[in-house]
Amino acid sequence: MLSHHYSKLASATIIALGFSSIVNAQTKPIQKDEQEIEKLIITSNPLNPTILESTTPVSIIAGENLESRIAPTLGETLKNVPGVHSTYFGPVSSSPIIRGLDGPRVKILQNSLDASDASRVGPDHTVSTESANATQIEVLRGPATLLYGSGAIGGVVNIVDNRLPVQKRDEIEGKVSYLHDSVSSEDLFNLNVDGGNDTVMWHFDTFDRETENYSIPGSAEIDGTEDSGKLDNSFIDSNGFTAGLGWASDNANVAFSFGQLESEYGIPGHSHEHEEDEHDEDHHDEDEHDEDEHEEEEHEEEVFARLDQDRYQFLVDFHDLDGFFSEIKFRSAYTDYSHSEIEDGAVGTTFSNESVESRLWGKHRSINGWEGVIGFNYTNSDFSALGEEAFTPASESDSFALFVLEEKHVDDLLFQMGFRYEKSDISVDNSFFESFADEHEEEHGEDDHDEEIFFDDESYSALSLSAGVVWSIQDNATLSFNYARSERAPSAAEIYSNGLHIATGTYELGAGFDIELDDEEGEYHIVQNQQAVEKEVSNNLDLTYHLTGENVEATFSIFYNQIDNYLFQQNTGFAYEDGHIHSEEEGEEELGEEHDHEHEELAIYLFRQQDADIYGFEAEIDWHFNDQIRLETFADITKAELTSGENLPRIPPARIGFGLHFESDYWHAEVGATYNAKQTDIADYETETAGYTLVNAAFNYYTDVADNELVLFVRGNNLLDKEARVHASFIKDVAPLPGRSVVLGARLNF
Repeated sequence: MLSHHYSKLASATIIALGFSSIVNAQTKPIQKDEQEIEKLIITSNPLNPTILESTTPVSIIAGENLESRIAPTLGETLKNVPGVHSTYFGPVSSSPIIRGLDGPRVKILQNSLDASDASRVGPDHTVSTESANATQIEVLRGPATLLYGSGAIGGVVNIVDNRLPVQKRDEIEGKVSYLHDSVSSEDLFNLNVDGGNDTVMWHFDTFDRETENYSIPGSAEIDGTEDSGKLDNSFIDSNGFTAGLGWASDNANVAFSFGQLESEYGIPGHSHEHEEDEHDEDHHDEDEHDEDEHEEEEHEEEVFARLDQDRYQFLVDFHDLDGFFSEIKFRSAYTDYSHSEIEDGAVGTTFSNESVESRLWGKHRSINGWEGVIGFNYTNSDFSALGEEAFTPASESDSFALFVLEEKHVDDLLFQMGFRYEKSDISVDNSFFESFADEHEEEHGEDDHDEEIFFDDESYSALSLSAGVVWSIQDNATLSFNYARSERAPSAAEIYSNGLHIATGTYELGAGFDIELDDEEGEYHIVQNQQAVEKEVSNNLDLTYHLTGENVEATFSIFYNQIDNYLFQQNTGFAYEDGHIHSEEEGEEELGEEHDHEHEELAIYLFRQQDADIYGFEAEIDWHFNDQIRLETFADITKAELTSGENLPRIPPARIGFGLHFESDYWHAEVGATYNAKQTDIADYETETAGYTLVNAAFNYYTDVADNELVLFVRGNNLLDKEARVHASFIKDVAPLPGRSVVLGARLNF
């Protein structure tokens, strides 16, 4: 079977290499929503390479291209980057999926330090960064564990902004923008300002976003018969600001920033309903209720989340030094994050995370042609979940790492290699499982518990290695190869989860547990798994071909990732209801019997470990017919299988898209479509997802106001008002993508 996969990858490589024969080694024209790829610097890498100098595929979204993609969530902002999809927990919370991997395998960074929110724990937790304030977003596809630790075994997304000002300025610069989106009545206001002189620099940004429940075509439920018009609990009300101050001398920079984020957003698919009789009685008996009070009552019935985050960041840079190190840099961030889930106006569960991350590295002088960095990385995370619906215990994680990254130029070859050694410790609050045991005894009428659930502290050592080469075949073409062996320690949630995850409509169990049948009672019980949870070991191969000519720019990538002890959430076929566990077949038998449901029946998802193979192909071609017209296309496909031959769950389908761009001196227009194929490669208890095509269009008009650029824009999304559901979403059956929308806005750059 693998030989068949390799033959398809080899064919794709031959096609890509043959493409260079029709391309001339000249510079293509640049339209307003493009960037010159040779000038895009990967800031998340201490060596600051360009995209063409990276052995693994990197996409950088900046400038007008970024402005046109901005969405309320990071996942939706990046969903059309080749190889990147979205978890799509409605429009309120969507994280990036990179080559089929998400959650704790994709590192979300802000200025190269972990965002430190709870978005890696569950898809209902939004990423606590705001794309509207970013100057560029860097997407590293493939393992990036050497610099960022085992949490980057699948890839990295780095949101770059100016909150740590180090660039000397002669005048005040910035932008102010506003947009309105008809599909959700979204209003977004954003302001970025930077100023300073040769010694002191400052930065300030703020945003305010407010939306209502968004419109959908047809019914929210996949098997619904009536048009609902709106998706309940899909509203957002968020705002935030950041202030930064920097100081510079001839060979040093110091900067500090403080940022605050507040957000309330609905949890789609989980509206709360009161007893109908009680509601009607109140309605008839209290005629004095006015419309405002009625609206307030409706708002209290919504299920929503409240996020609060304070983030402090600090940097110190020394450059032009004498001695072994020519540069020494230090970065540190402290984040205080909380996320509360609220139903009927009462807080049900609060997730909090206090974290500190520090990174110190030095760039050494050339040693026999090798240049590189040596660095240290420390992270501490104190995570807790308190409340009736907490599904994972409090835990504290510590990580310390040493990393080395080196490169050397030899004629037309650029060699890169490095390693990282990481020591991670996880301690868990076992009192969480005492309450689980008490609940078990109460529900089953037992005064003793067969086995006490108790977890010792876990300690993992992870060693990651990487070696790659970039070959400049000719002036306009490069071929890159990279091999990475990466190890990942499991996260606390993957080991210790044990509870109702209301937002996803599941009962979640970590790999530290199992489900066993008690022969005497004839019932299933959750028991502690006595087998150790192993670290993941990934062996990843990447081959990337890039070319730039007078009329075309193209990138082709193929990858193969073999992962030992792959941790994944699997639908067990069991359901949890009223404190009892039964199989799917037993549940179906009970449907015809009189059965009093106190709680909703929830599917049980268990983290399990098996070896897996993940492989695929990505392509991006940008073809200029002339200075005014260009065609942009992309495609990607990811296949993911266990070594047993079963498919991994929630893997995005194949996809292809195009955009036709028209431009003159004062305007830019585009029309495009993206086709997502039907997903039939599904796991047990998973359903197929129909394919769909989304058609979009946009128009920008550029003019000057008092020597400042004013951009007026209009965009149309899902113009055919198609019903579309994201296969990777836990709530795809109750939360389709938004319907037709028109976005109007303006942006002033000064």
